[in-house]
Amino acid sequence: MNHLIACFCSFLLFNNAIWAQNKSSYNLENARDNMDAYMKVRGSLSPADEVVFYAKGSIYAYDPEKPWKHLFNFEMFNIARSERLPGDSGWKLITREMLVYQDPKTNEILSSWKNPWTKEEVEVMHVWNDPVNQQFRYGAFKVPYQRMGNDRLGIFNDVPLSYPSPLTKNEWPEHSRSDVYQGAELFNFFCSEKELNNKKIVNATADVSWTRFSDFLPWMKMSSLPGNLLYQGRGYKLKNGYADLPAVIKTFVENNFPEYAHAPATYTTPNMTSWRYFKKVMEERKRR
Repeated sequence: MNHLIACFCSFLLFNNAIWAQNKSSYNLENARDNMDAYMKVRGSLSPADEVVFYAKGSIYAYDPEKPWKHLFNFEMFNIARSERLPGDSGWKLITREMLVYQDPKTNEILSSWKNPWTKEEVEVMHVWNDPVNQQFRYGAFKVPYQRMGNDRLGIFNDVPLSYPSPLTKNEWPEHSRSDVYQGAELFNFFCSEKELNNKKIVNATADVSWTRFSDFLPWMKMSSLPGNLLYQGRGYKLKNGYADLPAVIKTFVENNFPEYAHAPATYTTPNMTSWRYFKKVMEERKRR
């Protein structure tokens, strides 16, 4: 009898351990778990953390009449904080981001660029997007995911874009081809599923790949020519945040917009984009 009781107790302990293990894991088919898991990878579950994703890559031009051109390299980072929405109804992601355009051979940060199509020397306008904020309500949608084997989990966020352009063709004939901005931002985040499911960790280690498809940039003055730009980059979440960025990027930030060393203090709208930033800078110059 004592042996049977001991076996039964062992069975209960084993099942309780399995239950506890399952309870601590995210069910990615559940809308709340899915979004919490995404925020743990994309940002942090702690509002005290400032999370930095750093990436580098290449930018190619598609011209239907000619071969692809490797126009630029780039380095970029996004610095973010996350907070819960009121009533524990989801999350808000509070961020700003920058990107520098570099010479494709030397990686020198460019201040001007000779357009190979028009032969004109133009000013390079780097990306200073502040803010880039988002809200995610539980149940609004679930982020797609895929188990990759060997404990690797992929979480994907594809963002096709189509909206009225801040730069209308009539007002900005040199810089805008259309009254509608169309493009796409495609994000792939990769993490350890074991680390993700460790509830003692609020800020999961993650890698990222990023693809962007867009029209030619306004400062390129390509409104009359066919073609598009393709950005392809890869990067990772920095363990120590801003402090881990390459020295050349930190120096560039500190010499231009030192506030980019931190995420924004509050959630504001509307978001900044390359098109809106170009318009803002050009209109400020006109008023001087």
